[in-house]
Amino acid sequence: MNDTITFPIVEQFYSIQGEGYHTGKPAYFVRFGGCNVCCGWCDVKESWNPYIHATESIHDIVQKIQVYNVDSVVVTGGEPLMHNLDEFCNVLHSKGIQLFLETSGTHPISGTWDWICLSPKKHHKPLDSMYLYANELKVVMDESLDFEWAELCAHKVGANTLLYMQPEWNSYKKAIPGIVEYIKKHPQWRISIQTHKFMNIP
Repeated sequence: MNDTITFPIVEQFYSIQGEGYHTGKPAYFVRFGGCNVCCGWCDVKESWNPYIHATESIHDIVQKIQVYNVDSVVVTGGEPLMHNLDEFCNVLHSKGIQLFLETSGTHPISGTWDWICLSPKKHHKPLDSMYLYANELKVVMDESLDFEWAELCAHKVGANTLLYMQPEWNSYKKAIPGIVEYIKKHPQWRISIQTHKFMNIP
């Protein structure tokens, strides 16, 4: 294991996946520092600057994961693909751990993943190549309900990619009725809710 490779880590914790396809599944979360997308409604703005967070080696991260009896790790950010994650994935896979990536798609792929959730943002669009890696497309919808953007993204992913619309947390009460009506008419889509926030868990 190469201890010279380090990453800025915002936080690590064991919890329940609260959104998307894997909702309800226990997993260990590793939040990487650094983001080039910087959404105005982001609920982890402290992740944007990679230089304010302590760095940890892959060995450090693995030791913390192994405290828990987990077989799944969610890699999130920030934007984790700002970092080369090839060795990170190789080491964790060698430990029998499944790896789930959450990405905006603005950087080229690195690492090998068991599941990729692509969450594209209109103000900083993904690389076209990243759409084809998505197992799950999760479009965050604010009260503007930009269904045209969601459909544009949906036409770029593979035929087997799961399609989700997720109401942005600060405006979900306004966004949900419109999303529900749209999905009733376009059943290829599903709705994703941030259930962990309703349950008050990290």
